[in-house]
Amino acid sequence: MGIVRKQSIDNMLVTYLGFGIGAVNVLFLYTNFMSDTYYGLIQVMLSAALILMPLMAFGVPNTLVKFYSSFQDQNQKEGFLTLMLLFPLLLIIPIGLLSYFANEAIGTFLARENPEVKGYVWYIFWIGFAMAYFEVFYAWTRVHLKSVFGNFMKEVFCRVGQTVLLVLLYFDSIDVSFFLKALVVLYLARTLIMKGYAYHLHRPRLKVVRTLPNWKIFSYSLIIILGGSTAIILLEIDKVMLNHYVQIENVAYYSVAGFMASAVGVPGRAMHQITYPLTAKLLNEKDFFALKRLYQKSALTLFVISGLLFVLLLSNLNDLYLLLPDTYGGAWFIVFWIGMAKVSDAVLGNNNAILYNSDYYRAVLFMGMGLALLTIVFNLWLIPEYGIKGAAIASFMAFLLYNTIKLLFVWRTYGMLPFTVNMGKVLAVLFFLLLLFQYVRPNLPPLVNIAIKTVLMGGFYFGVVYRLNVSEDISAVIGSIFRRIKKE
Repeated sequence: MGIVRKQSIDNMLVTYLGFGIGAVNVLFLYTNFMSDTYYGLIQVMLSAALILMPLMAFGVPNTLVKFYSSFQDQNQKEGFLTLMLLFPLLLIIPIGLLSYFANEAIGTFLARENPEVKGYVWYIFWIGFAMAYFEVFYAWTRVHLKSVFGNFMKEVFCRVGQTVLLVLLYFDSIDVSFFLKALVVLYLARTLIMKGYAYHLHRPRLKVVRTLPNWKIFSYSLIIILGGSTAIILLEIDKVMLNHYVQIENVAYYSVAGFMASAVGVPGRAMHQITYPLTAKLLNEKDFFALKRLYQKSALTLFVISGLLFVLLLSNLNDLYLLLPDTYGGAWFIVFWIGMAKVSDAVLGNNNAILYNSDYYRAVLFMGMGLALLTIVFNLWLIPEYGIKGAAIASFMAFLLYNTIKLLFVWRTYGMLPFTVNMGKVLAVLFFLLLLFQYVRPNLPPLVNIAIKTVLMGGFYFGVVYRLNVSEDISAVIGSIFRRIKKE
C-alpha cells in the first residue's frame, strides 16, 4: 500500500489545489465577472462535451489499464499501444462528420429553450475530442504508475487558464466570444502537453502485431464505451436536460451548488488514479486476498475523508452562500442531495475498478446502461415538476440505485464487502460532529466563520479518528505529521 498511500496523497494535494482554484473561479469570478446566462452556457457546453467524451475515447483509457500489464512480450505491448492510439478515430471521425453536416439540426435541438446554445456545436465537438485523447494519454502514464502529473493537468491546468481568462474578461481585455474560443484552445493544449509527457515516459513504436487478441480488446473497448457513457450520464445529463426545461441561468445556479457538493468526491478522484491500475494488476494475478484488503482499506479511507468534507460543507453552507450574489442563494437542498450521492460513491472504495477490470464487466455495464436510461426518466419526470431541485433528487436516486447494484454484484461474485466495524465508528463520530457544531455560528464575517469552524471541526475529528485508530493509512499520515512537528 506504500505506493497507493504516497501517490494518493500527492494526487489528493493536486486535486484539492485544482478544486481550490475551481472554487475561486466558480464561487467568485464566474459569478461576478460573467453573466449568469453565459456561465450557464459554458456549463451546458462542458457537460455535453463530457457526455461525448466516452464515445470519442472508444473505451481506450479503461482498456489500456486492463490489458497492458497482461502482455509480457515487448512487441505485443507496442502493438497494443498502437491499437490504443487508433481506436478513438473509429468514432471521432463519424461524430465529426455528423457535427459538420448536421450542425444546424443539432444546434436547433440544443437551443429549444435557450437560443444562446445554438452556435456552439463545434465548440462541444472539439472540447469532447480533446477530453477523449487526454484520457488516452493519461491512462498511458497511469499504467506506468505515474499519475501525479496527469492529475495536475486534469485538475489544475484548465482551471488556471480559466482564472486568467476571467481576469482578462473583467478588465475588458477580451470579450465573451474570445473567452469561449480560448476555452476550446485550453482543452486542446492540455491534450498536447499530456501527449508529450506520455511519450516522454514511453515513446511508442507504431507496430501491427497479428497475434494480439484484437477481437477481445475491441469488444471490451466497445462495451466500456457503454460503461463510461453510463458514468458520465449519471454525472452530467442533469445540466444538459435542465437546458431543455429551464432558463439557462438556472443551469448556472445548479452548477454552483453541484460544485460545492463535488468537494465530497475529490478524495475518490485522487485515490482512483492509482488504485485503478493496481486493482487491474491484482485481478490479473488473481490475488483476491490482497484485492479484498485494498477494497476495504480504500473504502474506509475515502469514507473518513469524504464524510468529514460533507459534514464541513453542511455546517458552513449558510456562510458560503453569503459570499455569493443573491441570485445563487437558496440551493441548500441541491447541495445536500448531490453531496449524499458523492458519499455513497466514497463508501464503495475501488468498487468501480474491480468491476471494470473483472471478467464480469459485461453484465455490470448493461445494468449501468439501464440505470443511465432510468436517470434520464427521473430527470424527465422531476425537472418539469420541481426544476433544479428535481434534477438534484434525480441524481441522488440514480446514484443510490447504481451503487447498490454494484455493491451487491461484487459481494455475490467475489464474496467481498467494503464495510468494516471501523466504518460504523466513523459514522458515529460524523453524526456527533455535525450535531456538536451545527449551531456554532460566530458573529464574524463569513470567511472567518468558515475558517474557524473548519479548523475546530477538522482538529476534533482527526484527533478522535487517530485516537480510535480506525484507519491505518489515516493514522500513519497523522502520525508522520506529529513526528515532523516534534522534530521542528
